Amino acid sequence: MLAYLGFDDTDDHDSVMGTGRLVREFARLLPTGHTLIGIIRHQLPRMDSIPFTSNNSSACAVVDVPEDGERESLRLALRDLAADYLAQQCAPGSDPGLCLAFETEVTPGMVEFGKRAAGVQLTQRDAMDAARPIDLLGLGGTNDGIIGAMAAVGLTRYGWCGRFIEYGRLRELPASLTVRDLLDTGIEVVSVDRDPLVPQAGDSVLDAAWIRPSLWGGRPVLQVRSLGLGVWEPAHSKRGKGAGHGPGSRKDAVRTPGIAG
Repeated sequence: MLAYLGFDDTDDHDSVMGTGRLVREFARLLPTGHTLIGIIRHQLPRMDSIPFTSNNSSACAVVDVPEDGERESLRLALRDLAADYLAQQCAPGSDPGLCLAFETEVTPGMVEFGKRAAGVQLTQRDAMDAARPIDLLGLGGTNDGIIGAMAAVGLTRYGWCGRFIEYGRLRELPASLTVRDLLDTGIEVVSVDRDPLVPQAGDSVLDAAWIRPSLWGGRPVLQVRSLGLGVWEPAHSKRGKGAGHGPGSRKDAVRTPGIAG
């Protein structure tokens, strides 16, 4: 049984770790019998009217929960663990939000909320209306984090948005590897060239020191571009340090009132 835990707005400009890192650290605390499937980062729009710290991203942890216990007890234990962790780790100036739903509870309306949140500004009321009857908790400040937390769950269930920041052996892979290495890790490899070939298992993937597969079709998929026959490179590289901290950074602005099942 899969559980989706959405997190948002956990940091401020002085934080040593952003929301993605915070969720990765939280995953280390999962109880015995709970297995982390992956953590997906979701991008939300950078708009002057939306306050955010640097990039306006939220994250969703997908956890395989044992089915040998009473569902409500499992829910309460997981919710309290996440809420307590956020209370201890969130930055003083943050507005954290937490969303928790089992896979069978994520409705089409929640998915639609996530898709809308990726393009327009939504409100806490919109999030609360979409979330019924799952857990959606504001844990400090203005509680604006419930919007991104709800969106992270909806977008993860949607299955065609976001990128994995944690998945299996993702962070242990070498900088140069083969397509087979990725397939063995559970990561599909797809060419995004204009006239794409199908990457073969024995093909090389170079410059892979930083790879973050996309969530496509509910699965982790690494997008690659051809460097020549049998040789590929990741289509997307790591963002330069400081990117996203320009005029769109609005956290200190005046505020306005598999995986996918």
